[in-house]
Amino acid sequence: MTPAKVRTLLAVFLACFAFASPAFAAWHKAESDRFVIYSDSRPEDLKELGELLERYHIAMELETGRRVPVPSPSNRLTVYMVGSYDDLRILYGNRNAAVGGFYIPRANGSVTFVPNPSLRVTRESGRRRGSSRINRAKRGGRDLAGAMRVLLHEYAHHFLIGSSPTAMPVWLSEGAAEYFSAARFNDDGTFDIGLPNNNRAWEISRAAPVSLRELLDYELYQKNRGNRYDAFYGRSWLLYHYLRFNPERQGQLVAYYEAVARGTDSLEAGKSIFGDLDALEKELARYADTRSMAGMRIPADAIRVAKVTTSKLSKGHAEAMDVILKSKRGVSRDEAIELLPQARGIAEEHPRDAHVQAALAEAAYDAGEDDEAIAAADRAIAIDPSVKNAYVQKGYALFRKASAVEGDGRAAAYDAAMEPFAALNALEANHTQPLIYYYRSFAERGVEVPKDAKFALERALQLAPFDQTLAINTATMKAGDGELALAKLILGPVEASPHGGREAALAGAMIAYIERSPKGLPLDLSKVTQAFEKAELGSEQAGAGG
Repeated sequence: MTPAKVRTLLAVFLACFAFASPAFAAWHKAESDRFVIYSDSRPEDLKELGELLERYHIAMELETGRRVPVPSPSNRLTVYMVGSYDDLRILYGNRNAAVGGFYIPRANGSVTFVPNPSLRVTRESGRRRGSSRINRAKRGGRDLAGAMRVLLHEYAHHFLIGSSPTAMPVWLSEGAAEYFSAARFNDDGTFDIGLPNNNRAWEISRAAPVSLRELLDYELYQKNRGNRYDAFYGRSWLLYHYLRFNPERQGQLVAYYEAVARGTDSLEAGKSIFGDLDALEKELARYADTRSMAGMRIPADAIRVAKVTTSKLSKGHAEAMDVILKSKRGVSRDEAIELLPQARGIAEEHPRDAHVQAALAEAAYDAGEDDEAIAAADRAIAIDPSVKNAYVQKGYALFRKASAVEGDGRAAAYDAAMEPFAALNALEANHTQPLIYYYRSFAERGVEVPKDAKFALERALQLAPFDQTLAINTATMKAGDGELALAKLILGPVEASPHGGREAALAGAMIAYIERSPKGLPLDLSKVTQAFEKAELGSEQAGAGG
């Protein structure tokens, strides 16, 4: 046996201990109109979870009056149940983080990761009480309550962003997500929404206070924010719930949001719609001490239970789930290089499994091994042409290779790179990646982008409005065409992202650049991106020198 083979087998052996749950357990997949769920739990548990999530979506549509079209198959939210809370934190990248689950919005398939013990609790509850396993565990099982609350909270963000092009103030976004996630699924099929959020009771009464003006003026909140854990989430929920159910303030919540959507400053909109903010502050203090709060019950016959199908993953696909989980979480180049031997080893054991070969293609691409990624993707497509991730990874690798081609062969290289995306588009017309990369096939060459390619990028954003990088790229295109008002509108939700981050800061810088520039003239927002990247690099270098 060669030394390289020994190293490969050793890497695969060590990787088996990456998660506490059995690495090669029987994995199942549940699919519905809007969700795909992977877990090593029983298929009936996944089916029940899929039905629950579909009911939750319909309840939000009924409550908000918004209708969200059924997504294209590859744009459904994928839920990965990853084992214990410790496993989740390892995957998250911080063993000490107080995280009960996390969500990553992407045009190429949004993903969320939650612990798996929740379903084990449901099985115990079902045996003891003989009724809805998920519902009973929701009421009495701590694991499910924590994991499900995170999942429902993040899906509420996903729903709200996907159903409106207008940015929401941070308090409103978080208050709505907390409002919807305090839900209950009853045995008789009814659905309770807007229940008292007991998880925030301690926070509201004990954590560092956040004033009403700080809620409405996020910059003021950030300025006054200390190092203590504060009541921002709890107060956001409290204000949302109070405005939603107080008869004397009926309609104010909608009127406030509409005013903000028209461009009114959040604090000014609050003063105009809510009236005396000091009086509202006192009302909220009294409301926080209320022993009984209203909620909303949706009857069972108002919610159509979507069809959920389940299937068992192949042995190879199940063995590759550790690789897949890490790839979908996102890896650095160094992490990808460490992961690649494991993917290779599994692919050698299962050469005729298309999902395994597609997983290898993704791992190879992440590690910078473009030729290997293309070869693995070709094998996957030859085995099963319906495995769409193989087309995506092959296209990614070909595009990266094309970017290095100079001279006369550059156009032909990009044309070749579009071939797997064209094949993917034939399989799924509303898959976002062919639309995005059709635009990039012109933009990256520095040639004039035709109108249909610009439309393709806009269409991708319509399909995946939650992808912040896609929004920034689309806004950059619009600003370059002189459509500055539309560019600002696209950037608004990114700047107002409830979790902040690099993209939110970049969007804010772009909006500021638009506002101080001559109106109506085309702008090159890529200059802002370049300046932003230089500033980040300078900050990193300064930090390293200290």
